[in-house]
Amino acid sequence: MERLIGIAMIIIGSIFWGATGPMMEWLLQKTTITAEFMLAVRLFIAGIFILSIIAMQKKSVFAIWKNRNWSTQLIIFSIVGMVGLQYTFVKSIEVSNAIIATLLQFLAPIFIVVYTSFLVKAFPPRSQIIGIAGTLIGLFLLLTNGSVSDLLVSTEALVWGLFLGVTYAFYTLYPARLMAEVGVILIIGWGMIVSGSIFAVIGKVWETGQWAVLANPFNVLMIVGISIFGSIAYILFLTSLKYITPVETSILSSFEPLTAMAISVIWLGSTLYKWQYAGIVFMLIFVAYLSIAGNKKSKSTDA
Repeated sequence: MERLIGIAMIIIGSIFWGATGPMMEWLLQKTTITAEFMLAVRLFIAGIFILSIIAMQKKSVFAIWKNRNWSTQLIIFSIVGMVGLQYTFVKSIEVSNAIIATLLQFLAPIFIVVYTSFLVKAFPPRSQIIGIAGTLIGLFLLLTNGSVSDLLVSTEALVWGLFLGVTYAFYTLYPARLMAEVGVILIIGWGMIVSGSIFAVIGKVWETGQWAVLANPFNVLMIVGISIFGSIAYILFLTSLKYITPVETSILSSFEPLTAMAISVIWLGSTLYKWQYAGIVFMLIFVAYLSIAGNKKSKSTDA
């Protein structure tokens, strides 16, 4: 029963997170809102939502700031990881679309493998090389529809996508120790508040005329929806790890790009070609394979 609960959590969480991409794309296309303004508002709402849940559980919300080591790590994570990931994700959406951006973040496992291999000064095992090669083939089909001379996204989109993969890898690796010591949800909540503050300063939200966009109730609903959906997705994703393995979580998270794709095609009118669909399937299969291969390697090392 608990395993079924975990599976339901990761599927619902992935669907919620996948839905936020097309919603962001709609706001960027249909309104004058900027990425910085949207992220500032979204992250503040999401951070307050998460920290409120922690406070309602009678847990200390501010203890992390009393430890200099913890607070320093939190700030680094917020600036490089949270700001980097959120901004590159939204910019990838802005210069391509939600489908491409959601799939490009799946490059993170490749960067993690490369970084880990560099640390141990050893070539990746054959299983991981197969996973990387398959993922890159899928990416090639997604971006070109199978034609070497026909790149379907701009060079700018590709660059932002690569940065997205790198920042997602950092976001995954860097805070692991801190999260184990302090708690995952607390780090995510404060990370959102800190990064939201940074975006507020960059976007100068106190003097922008973009607040007028929020005079439209539907736009408000969209931003609140993005914030709450994202927060719930985080909580469900992290809680699911109590009931199912990280590999199962990685595989089931494929509902995220599938959701983004379905909503984008139906609601936003996005168009995909047959070899792009093949590329999506390739990427999902080999990212899952890469996760399984990495998990087996980890178990053999522990043994």
